Amino acid sequence: MLERLVVGDVPAKHHIQLRSPEGKLRYEECFTREGFDGPYTIFYHEHRPHTARVSVPQHGWKIASPAATLPDLRPLSRRHYQTQKMPRQRGAPIDARAPILTNADVTLSVLHPDKNDPVYFVNADADELFFVLEGGGVLRTMLGDVPFQKFDYVCIPRGIMHRFDVDADKEQSWLSIECKGGLDLLKQWRNEVGQLRMDAPYSHRDFHKVEFKGLVDEGIRDVVVKKGDAFHGFTHKHTPFDVIGWDGSVYPWAFPILNFQPRAGLVHLPPTWHGTFGTRGALICSFVPRMTDFHPLAIPCPYPHSSVDCDEFLFYCDGNFTSRKGVGPGSVSHHPMGVAHGPHPGSYERSIGTTHTTELAVMLDTTLPLLPTGIALDVEDPAYHDSFIDPDE
Repeated sequence: MLERLVVGDVPAKHHIQLRSPEGKLRYEECFTREGFDGPYTIFYHEHRPHTARVSVPQHGWKIASPAATLPDLRPLSRRHYQTQKMPRQRGAPIDARAPILTNADVTLSVLHPDKNDPVYFVNADADELFFVLEGGGVLRTMLGDVPFQKFDYVCIPRGIMHRFDVDADKEQSWLSIECKGGLDLLKQWRNEVGQLRMDAPYSHRDFHKVEFKGLVDEGIRDVVVKKGDAFHGFTHKHTPFDVIGWDGSVYPWAFPILNFQPRAGLVHLPPTWHGTFGTRGALICSFVPRMTDFHPLAIPCPYPHSSVDCDEFLFYCDGNFTSRKGVGPGSVSHHPMGVAHGPHPGSYERSIGTTHTTELAVMLDTTLPLLPTGIALDVEDPAYHDSFIDPDE
């Protein structure tokens, strides 16, 4: 939730009549979070928004399920999943997700869509955050459009009806993060009235907010709703994109990762300084090109550490990954709690004297263990854990 917006045709006060120029009554829909205590948006429809008939869903992806190998029978080790080697499941975004890691708070998937969504979709299980590694397009919602491109985050709040149009002339590669406990900006970056602080790593201007279009009829009447990790179908008589105005704080947006303002310190700063978004059970961080530490004896490469309370997920995007060998765009490293991890042999030493890094990556620290799906196990690099052993030691 960024800030309140008001667009289109709305009445002077909540819950009072709004009529068309011809005198037709419009229909208010209150879209609320946390019951009635949290952020909300009020939509104004041309038609009653709650008249859809139940139908049989024709679309949806394979829901994440941990691999049959029981976690307690799988050796505890550092993992590397080469998602760039996965068979690319094509189709519309609603059908193309391939889940790789999951727990009770988040599900992480990759997708390579090459078609537009033919139906509208509502995720009633989770807020959704996409990171666009390659490609671009337009997110279409009843609140308006959100154009997006390479290296953008795209946020879709839980329950917002939408579909994706993808750029047909571009190869698409996205990371999907389903945030089952909600998604928001971090509290430490806001002041007491909710405004982003002047020392925050981003400002309100850095976010690309939804562009209101008014009533849109694309000829689509079918809606798929994901609830309880199952897909449900509904059919409308009229276009559900019939909103002629809205007012509130819940809406989709895009954020270019390169708008994140990195920090440098006298010595190496912990990942929390790269914190960008928060969700239940996870911190989402953005690592962007930046200057490195400036103490004359600084070691800029990340220090070896033991995460005893967190699993670490790192999605590599671009640039030179100084602490790792054998990774590239689309690589996923998963370092589980309970085993130390750090830079590859020689990286720690070679970083001394460097002044900047070009790495670009998305990271999650999760408080619950991440469990791999069979899709992830099919592209695991079996040599990754031992790649941290120095052959000369």
